[in-house]
This record gives sequence, structure tokens and C-alpha cells, in this order.
Amino acid sequence: MAETTAERIARVLGDRIVSGELAPGTPVRQDRIAEEFEASHVPAREAFQMLKAQGLLVSEPRRGMRVAPLDAATVQEMTEIRASLEVLALKYAVSKLNAAALERIERALIAGDEARTMAEWERANRAFHRELAAPCRMPRLIAMIEDLQLANARIILSANRSAGWRPGSNLAHRQIFEALKARDGVRAATLLDQHIRVLERAAAPGPKAAPAAPAG
Repeated sequence: MAETTAERIARVLGDRIVSGELAPGTPVRQDRIAEEFEASHVPAREAFQMLKAQGLLVSEPRRGMRVAPLDAATVQEMTEIRASLEVLALKYAVSKLNAAALERIERALIAGDEARTMAEWERANRAFHRELAAPCRMPRLIAMIEDLQLANARIILSANRSAGWRPGSNLAHRQIFEALKARDGVRAATLLDQHIRVLERAAAPGPKAAPAAPAG
């Protein structure tokens, strides 16, 4: 299906926010965006609503749309929501896992291990978590998780930029995958919850040692 104008605007602005090109608190004006993309105000407004749903934009009284903050409270909220939803999806997915689903999860895991840039690793990380949830066959739950993905990517990239990211094997992903192969859903869910919550600590202010494997 062809990308709509609103989806294109949301994608481009989302990439700018996730990459840090648009900093937290930056005002985003509908008229300027419509002009930049040579579109009417209608798709620009729709794009803004998409980005709000993804946690990338916030609307403030008398101040209009701004890039969402990345303070400790925001990171904690996003982490709590993501952990709850992804663990719930995994619990329903475990009984439906087949060889093809496990293969897709492993491919995403290997792509993360082989990543040579932060951007490559983040794409692989997103794919890994997407494939964990996919077998649950609960479209509304999956849609909610996907809406969080860009906001989560923004937190991950910010945390790992400040921590001095470098390529390395992602032990947490490997442990989750091995638990799923063993059909140990309880352990896999526990490991996933712990793995996601590491992100909150990684994003906390203060000095950090460079991690061999990024949080995410």
C-alpha cells in the first residue's frame, strides 16, 4: 500500500526526532511543516496526531506542538508501559511459537550481533522485539507496542550515544531466545522484563561506562 502524505510527514519528522536532529522541547509548527512538504494543513495535522500517539510529540496549552521531553519521568513511564505490554504479548506468543517464528527471532538477534553502527543495531533491536510479540496474534496489542517503538528507539539511541556505544554481542537477547527455544515461557518473560528495565537505568543522568552490548 502506498504511503500517504500524512504517513510520509510522520516518518520523516519521526526520524528527525529519534536521531536527535529535533531536540526535546523544539516547537513544531503545522504551517511550516505543511509548507516544507508542499501539503495542506490536513495531512500535517494527521501526522502530528500519529507522532503524539507514538510519544514523540506533545501538545501544550498556548505553546502548541513540541518535541516530547526525554526527562527521567518520561523515560520511566515509557519503560513501564513497554515492559508491561511486551511481556504480555510474549506470554500469549509462547504457545504459538513455531520453527519459522523462532527463525525470524534468531535472524534479528544475529543482525544485532553483526551491527557495525548504532543505527544498524537499533533497527535490528526493533526487529527482535517486534518478532517476539508477533506470534501473539493480538493485533490491537501489537499496534500499541508498535506505537511505542519510535519513542523507545529515541530513548535507546540517546542513552547509548551518551554511554559510548560500541558493537558487541547482545547477551540479553541471546538469553531470551534460548529460553524460548527451550519453551520456558516464564523465564523468557522474566528475562524480557529485566532487559527492558535496564534501559531506564542506562538513560538515567550521570557518568556511565561504555557498554559492550546496548540496552534495548
